[in-house]
Amino acid sequence: MTFKEVSKQTGINFRYTIGDNSYVNILESSGSGITIFDYNNDNLMDIFMMNGTWIEGVSDSDGKVFENTPDALYRNNGDGTFTDVAKTAGVDDRHWTMAASAVDYDNDGDQDLFLLNYGPNVFYRNNGNGTFTDITEKVGLQGPEKLNGFVKWSIGAPFFDYNHDGRLDVMVGNFLAFDPEYISTAGPGIMPHPSEYKGQASMLYEQQPDGTFKDITEKTGLFYPDSKCMGLTVFDFDDDGDMDIFQANDHHFNYLFRNDNGIYKEVGISSGVAANTKGIGTGSMHGSIADVDGDGLIDILVTDLEYGALYRKMGNGLFEDIIGKSRVDRYLSGKGSWTGIFFDYDNDGDQDIISANGTAEELILQYPSLLENDGKGNFRDAGQEKGDYFRVKRSGRGLAVFDYDNDGDLDVIISHVDKQATTAVLKNEGGNSNHWLGLILRGKKGQAAAVSAKVIVNAGDMRQVLINQRATGYLSSNDPRMHIGLGKNKKIDSLEIKWSDGTAETYSNIMSDRYITLQQGKGIQDRGTD
Repeated sequence: MTFKEVSKQTGINFRYTIGDNSYVNILESSGSGITIFDYNNDNLMDIFMMNGTWIEGVSDSDGKVFENTPDALYRNNGDGTFTDVAKTAGVDDRHWTMAASAVDYDNDGDQDLFLLNYGPNVFYRNNGNGTFTDITEKVGLQGPEKLNGFVKWSIGAPFFDYNHDGRLDVMVGNFLAFDPEYISTAGPGIMPHPSEYKGQASMLYEQQPDGTFKDITEKTGLFYPDSKCMGLTVFDFDDDGDMDIFQANDHHFNYLFRNDNGIYKEVGISSGVAANTKGIGTGSMHGSIADVDGDGLIDILVTDLEYGALYRKMGNGLFEDIIGKSRVDRYLSGKGSWTGIFFDYDNDGDQDIISANGTAEELILQYPSLLENDGKGNFRDAGQEKGDYFRVKRSGRGLAVFDYDNDGDLDVIISHVDKQATTAVLKNEGGNSNHWLGLILRGKKGQAAAVSAKVIVNAGDMRQVLINQRATGYLSSNDPRMHIGLGKNKKIDSLEIKWSDGTAETYSNIMSDRYITLQQGKGIQDRGTD
């Protein structure tokens, strides 16, 4: 199996801007993400690309040509090409957009879009006709103008039902209090380190019966004003039936918020996921989750600017860092890994890793990484034998995996902050006869019961445990369809779903090599996305 770079063939000509021609501050170095979703319900994955822009007081004066640089929405044409329709769709936002959450928050059958910005956030309701309407003020999700004295800087927002009321709530991750005028104590011309800034509190919003959102951060025990969130991952880490939150922090201990009847307790240190193997709170980017060693327990990969952490779940709410045992550290050390995503690129039934890399404080390019899993949680770097892209140094940031041609293997798209600033689209050329299944989960009353649901798959002698996730990498969201590699198995013997509302269902004898939808309480439905 190899990856072929096909951005020109697909028509994706997106170029990322950092607002000017220099690379001197933390906003410029952070990049932006990529969100995959089906905005027009045609069963084809579309791409929302987020962009930087010129900002007065932040960007250099010569960057004025980048003022009002828009985000892009690439519609999948179904023939291997894409067309940017952001302007006609009404989502060509001109803020510095960091991340975006695609979600059917109002349960009307189409995907709405929540933009997380440096500055006011924006919420677009999908009109169902290929266009969107800005309803930010109506739903109340623009966020405060400032946090800790400086412009609010949001980096992501997973939607989930924290209190089991059937409505989707949202946790908005905020980064740090960026002072554009601050000069580093390390000396003139040196980009200030994240530790030299104050933090900004992340915020939990509860959806009300009328569709508006209410800030309940302090009420639920989540108010940490000095944290520096770079990524949020929601899943039931202790298997007690409610949604917990892992917060990756930049040069600050990570947090693990355990949900105890709607009140959160921070247990990162006691669970073993706060720091790396040196006991240091590093430049953590995001927690990606998967069962890396096939033991049925969900582990956490945290990429950072040193060598990362791979927290293997041992049970009883405890984790051990196996970044060394797994050999991942040797391949990521010194690379400056921003996005690390689990995906089964070869459909053999285990989770591999792809990482977008690039040094932070200086624009030093690095090789991207493709780490192949041996099925037992041991990895080797297979990138340079799998495609030309992995043989060229770039400075990657946002990365998402998706099956844009619906052929059953996962393709990749990466955004860059280097001087080229071009987007790479990596088409998975397949090359083996392994089988697969694409799975869309729909709850009885919309997405609430499907978000972070656990799926247990038995096929032949293969057993897999997966979590239905959306925000799966740094600033980015993968294909919303669950992708299950099956190796040589032509069918799934049994598939159990543990819905997030506490109910469970089991299905048998599901044939492979297709996309299906499982509707809670109704079984297999049509092919599509939720």
